[in-house]
Amino acid sequence: MTVVNTHEAKTNLSRLLERAQQGEEVVIARANQPIARLVPFLEKKAVRHPGYLKGKVRIAADFDAPLPPDILRTFEEGS
Repeated sequence: MTVVNTHEAKTNLSRLLERAQQGEEVVIARANQPIARLVPFLEKKAVRHPGYLKGKVRIAADFDAPLPPDILRTFEEGS
């Protein structure tokens, strides 16, 4: 972990961001008191729970049936 003061952080922000991107933790301090921490941004992967909607979703038997002519006409005119 690296600790830098605010003036140094402003002057060397690009370098500090590079270090954080490489996995190093950089602490920014004011008057020797830590006020912020630069750490690499890690995307959180969404946790999947297959089947959690089982029994809660219903698909109508005619979901893929052709649209009635008046509704179909509305879609075709909109394009």
